Amino acid sequence: MYSALLLDYEKERATLTLNRPEKRNAINPAMIAELLTAFDEIEKKKVRVVIMAAAGPAFCAGMDLEMLSAIAKQSAQENQQDSRRMARLFRRIWSFPRPIIAAVNGYALAGGCGIATLCDFTLAVPEACFGYTEVRIGFLPAIVSVFLARQIGDKRARDLLLTGRKVSAKEAQQLGLVSEIVEPDKLMSRANELADYLVEVSPGSLSRAKRLLVTAEQAGVDADLERAVLENARIRCTPDFQEGIASFLEKRKPVWKDE
Repeated sequence: MYSALLLDYEKERATLTLNRPEKRNAINPAMIAELLTAFDEIEKKKVRVVIMAAAGPAFCAGMDLEMLSAIAKQSAQENQQDSRRMARLFRRIWSFPRPIIAAVNGYALAGGCGIATLCDFTLAVPEACFGYTEVRIGFLPAIVSVFLARQIGDKRARDLLLTGRKVSAKEAQQLGLVSEIVEPDKLMSRANELADYLVEVSPGSLSRAKRLLVTAEQAGVDADLERAVLENARIRCTPDFQEGIASFLEKRKPVWKDE
């Protein structure tokens, strides 16, 4: 059923593994669609906790190169539809009714950083690297900005989103993006240990707590997401985006044209 993911169930938990290791688990349309389907499937089952992991040395390196190439040729309508799919995925992770634990084993960049840090708990190995690098290729971290400022505060969000810099797991923890740093050989055992703890607490209390947290922010998030979707789609038609994608794919320094 899934080609970009692995989905396993054990007792009262689901383990959802990004499974494109040869592409550093880069995001493509199939992965987005499969993640949305998987979350729908998980929600219908008697699952109390979800663990999100990744195959290979990276958690998720952001958008797939082929997807970036396709985006540069899309119509305005296609760009808006594409932006809405990503917004739907991020909102789904943020508002999922059961706790989600991310086990970050390596790079988590751009959209991959969003997937990793929107989970309720983000465990990371010391070597993991995080960053919203979109501005470096003339893109806009519009959708993730809706959640990031709420997570870590306006000033810190501006630092990450405006510079596009990468941060270590240690700094990510200091910023509030990472819950805990775990040695590589203990990452999954620690994720399962945390899952065991969550399974033992009241399922009604957990679901109500998550619903309370989501409901408190829901109206603002939805309004902000709509603006972000439109901005995300608009920037794809700018000269800087076209140049940023071209220079990235050609592995050269960009020559910016926009003002």
